[in-house]
Amino acid sequence: MSVPLGRRAAAEAVGTAALVAVVVGSGIQATELTQDVGVRLLANSLATVFGLGVLITLLGPVSGAHFNPVVTLAARVLDPAAVSPRDLAAYVPAQLAGAVGGAVLADAMFAEPLVRFSGHDRFAGHLWLGEAVATAGLVLLVFGLARTGRDRLAPAAVASYIGAAYWFTSSTSFANPAVTVGRAFSDTFAGIAPASVGPFVVAQLVGTAVGLGLLAVLFGRPDATIPDAVPVLAPDTGPVLVPDGAPALPPLPEGSRP
Repeated sequence: MSVPLGRRAAAEAVGTAALVAVVVGSGIQATELTQDVGVRLLANSLATVFGLGVLITLLGPVSGAHFNPVVTLAARVLDPAAVSPRDLAAYVPAQLAGAVGGAVLADAMFAEPLVRFSGHDRFAGHLWLGEAVATAGLVLLVFGLARTGRDRLAPAAVASYIGAAYWFTSSTSFANPAVTVGRAFSDTFAGIAPASVGPFVVAQLVGTAVGLGLLAVLFGRPDATIPDAVPVLAPDTGPVLVPDGAPALPPLPEGSRP
């Protein structure tokens, strides 16, 4: 039986809030412990990797653990039957509200002003390119895993990719419009100035389109690979299916086949 939409939206709000609390809170903690910016970024990225992996594992069976409007939007584009307009209208506001709530929670835990817009200017073309690259890679990874029937690897794979993208992209890989908006509400290490939010979101949407294009080039149409594959991180609704519709079973040992 499918999970009710209200419960799925709540999971998206809670998961996105927790993710932003991890990102912002670990940045504050690192700033209090060291003056070395590299060490701060290392601490911030490690906390995000561990936190994201746990959240995907915990909430994936409930909502699919999108925590990201571009993932929800891409899922809608790839399979309109799986993500309805009603789902989209519930998920995205829940993700945005959760992101803001998570930033406020992190500030409260460290006795920072609950709402103080960030002064961290990130308005630069090379940062926008970094965001497009980070988001394209994320979309390709998430739906590439689904297209090849390896969606159970998502918690480790997605968390690892985000950890790497912290370091190989100039923008430190926000790759998420909801998280970007939430981080604008905290004037701390992980913050982003409100004026920088819009271009980041546009770059993320461009990256989403690029990621979907790469998915089509590299993996083809769904019916050319795994016809019954569902979007990665979909709620757990039953056994995994193979192309003929039967439950997937392990292969017979050599010599035991009729």
